[in-house]
Amino acid sequence: MLNMIDIDKVREFFAGDKYATECTGIVIESCTKGHSVVSLEPDSRHLNAVGGLMGAVYYTLADFAFAVAENCDLESETVTVSQTASMNFLRAWTGGKVTCTADIVKDGRSINVYEIKAFDKDGKELALIIINGFKTKRQ
Repeated sequence: MLNMIDIDKVREFFAGDKYATECTGIVIESCTKGHSVVSLEPDSRHLNAVGGLMGAVYYTLADFAFAVAENCDLESETVTVSQTASMNFLRAWTGGKVTCTADIVKDGRSINVYEIKAFDKDGKELALIIINGFKTKRQ
C-alpha cells in the first residue's frame, strides 16, 4: 500500500531547504509521489540586471519541485538527488506568480527522469526543465 502524503509534514520537512523556502520564497502548493506543484511570487531580489527573472530562479523552482515530487514520501528508505538538468527558456516572464509542475517520466531502480514546466500567471509556459535524479539510501 502506498504511504499517504501529509502535506503539512512535507512542508515542515522541506522548510529545511532554507535556500528555496527562506531565501527564495518558494511555496509547496501540492504533492504526491511523482508529482508536485510549487510557486513563487517574484520580487525585485529575483530580477536580473535587465529586469527579467533571473535564470537561477527558474532552476531553483525546478530543482525544488523535483525534490518535493520525488522525496515527499518521508518514510521511503531512499532519497533522490539531482544528477543532471537541462533547461529551455520558452518565453520571457512578464510579471506575477510563477508556478512549476514536476512530473515523473521514468522511474528506474537507481535513476529517474522528471519533466518540470514553469508557467506564468496566465498559464503560459515559460520554461521546460528536465532533471535526472539519482537514488541513494536515506541516512
